[in-house]
Amino acid sequence: MIEWVSLSNGSRPVPRPVSTSRVWATAFVGALVLVALLNTTVGPGRPGLALTALSLFAVVLGFPASFTAAPGTAVMCWLFLNGFAVPPAGTFSWIGHRDTFWLACLLSAALIGTALARLANARAAYRRLPAAGAAVADLGDEPHTP
Repeated sequence: MIEWVSLSNGSRPVPRPVSTSRVWATAFVGALVLVALLNTTVGPGRPGLALTALSLFAVVLGFPASFTAAPGTAVMCWLFLNGFAVPPAGTFSWIGHRDTFWLACLLSAALIGTALARLANARAAYRRLPAAGAAVADLGDEPHTP
């Protein structure tokens, strides 16, 4: 006999992502603080260092986020990178190849963070499922005699 058991009882197998607006608000505040911190400690005019720091920040922001939050996260980080990490501070500019590369790096970082989190969550959920499946299978199995 087969007994149906709901697997959703207890903890969720894969956690839900954080809302996109919350991720974008965190990206706005975090990028502002990160660029301000870099400008005060290292000094302005070091866009390579700022790009690296903001890319790592985008990876971290990608962990609890959904894939739809990645473009907005990249744009928020790019706005502070372009506006305050490149002299003259407070002025936005568009240099095609440079800014396209920066946006691509930040978007890739956010997507990589989200993909890594999804893989880790799926792997953890997969490891929990066989134990639940084996318990259900053991309930219905009866010893067979030849």
